[in-house]
Amino acid sequence: VLDFAVAAMNECTMKGKVDLTLKAYKLWKEGKLSVREKGKSYKAPQKPGRPKHFNVVPPSKTGKRGKGGSLSSRIALIHSFAHIESYAIDLSWDIMLRFNDDTSVNLPDSFFGDWLKVAWDEARHYSMWAERLVELGSEYGKLPVHDGLWQSALESKDSLMNRLAIIHMVHEARGLDVTPKSIQRLKSGGDPKSATLLKEIYEDEITHVEAGVKWFKYLCTELKNEPIPTFHKIV
Repeated sequence: VLDFAVAAMNECTMKGKVDLTLKAYKLWKEGKLSVREKGKSYKAPQKPGRPKHFNVVPPSKTGKRGKGGSLSSRIALIHSFAHIESYAIDLSWDIMLRFNDDTSVNLPDSFFGDWLKVAWDEARHYSMWAERLVELGSEYGKLPVHDGLWQSALESKDSLMNRLAIIHMVHEARGLDVTPKSIQRLKSGGDPKSATLLKEIYEDEITHVEAGVKWFKYLCTELKNEPIPTFHKIV
């Protein structure tokens, strides 16, 4: 699993990143993949590989998503969804890779299995939005993008507890909070297909927050911390 994590995080093309992720999960489900090669150490890259030709700008310069009323507004909205999912793939691999040798707590194989499942979901979600953009006459990368999600992740790079709380509980939960409104915008904008895709993705994302909560509680139990006060202290 961790060899796939290194390869996927360093891969610069989205197709390559998605293919590696889908392959890893398939092998894991078939019982053909162990977590690590014995005696080998694994290190997360400082930055994940990203497509070279993208116009990367500060988050404030990406422009407004719009409300989905016009075609250009829907494309901007869906492009932002594809972008979030593209980084979500890297973040799912990063939590496995960055904390694989955490000496403060014993992480069972199921930890890596859970986050590999999340990475698989995110790869499918990205592909769904990338295909939808093409159907609408655009493609991922045609609009400016930012690396705000990765910068947020770097703030918690030294603590698995913080990473789970900030990225996989707070940020993902905030995303869930606004999704129903986005579904409605797509419907009222005359794009039921995109609305249906977003609803399907929404159901998966709920399980991702659940994974964050599950492993946050696991860490608290292992470290003999009370979950609620610990969470509030972090966020």
